[in-house]
Amino acid sequence: MKAIAEALREATARLARAGVESPALEARLLLAHALGEPVERLLIDRRRIISTESLDALLARRVTREPLAFITGHREFWSLDFEVGPATLIPRNDSETLIEAALAATTAPRRILDLGTGSGCLLLAALHEFPAAWGLGIDRSPAAVALARRNARRLTLADRSAFLCGDWAAAIAGRFELVLCNPPYIPSADIAGLMPEVARHEPATALDGGADGLDAVRLLLADLPRLLTPTGVGIIEIGFGQDEAALRLAQQAGFSRPALRADLGGVPRALVVPAD
Repeated sequence: MKAIAEALREATARLARAGVESPALEARLLLAHALGEPVERLLIDRRRIISTESLDALLARRVTREPLAFITGHREFWSLDFEVGPATLIPRNDSETLIEAALAATTAPRRILDLGTGSGCLLLAALHEFPAAWGLGIDRSPAAVALARRNARRLTLADRSAFLCGDWAAAIAGRFELVLCNPPYIPSADIAGLMPEVARHEPATALDGGADGLDAVRLLLADLPRLLTPTGVGIIEIGFGQDEAALRLAQQAGFSRPALRADLGGVPRALVVPAD
């Protein structure tokens, strides 16, 4: 049994020794999760005596660099709360750039396709912004598809979405006004050097983009002409330093007006491909 202040102090020190980047913040988030209380209550009730058994169990997982989002089971994306798990990538703020690009590129899509949907965060955020649209998410992982369906139900978007197992768009014959994708784009040789949270715990199939990181981008660009309506747009996430190569690949695939949209850090993050 310890006071909250002492528990937070010890948890912060333990996380710092493990190399966690924001140990004080994560200590608060883990304790709040352990107690089932909002973080704000911890800060105003620091002398309260609590049992640290649940916190200790969570800390034991985090010091191995298991991602915080996998421990709490949730991550915010586009101001929406998503369930997350080890079958999918954790939604990242940088990926919100694709939703910003969609809002800038199209006004009222009727049908949206999300390839490699993972948690469903891109598709469900887009449906949240385009209330007249219906969306289809595809992922090769059955566990990811099940997770995305649960997120659709939690966000009351199940009646406007469907999620299927598949190999990209191989089984799809229809056309869409908006196609979204966050493909694997990390060069194979770079994966071992990623942060432990990513390299050890997130699915390699959602990270490994081949020798230059652009294998999946090439496949998607080759398939986009048959997937987009005449006024449709495809938006694909890319990694740091891939912007010029991605633009060239889009032009080689026959698209005359590819463009880029940068994330909040100024890094070109979204390849925007209007149908020609």
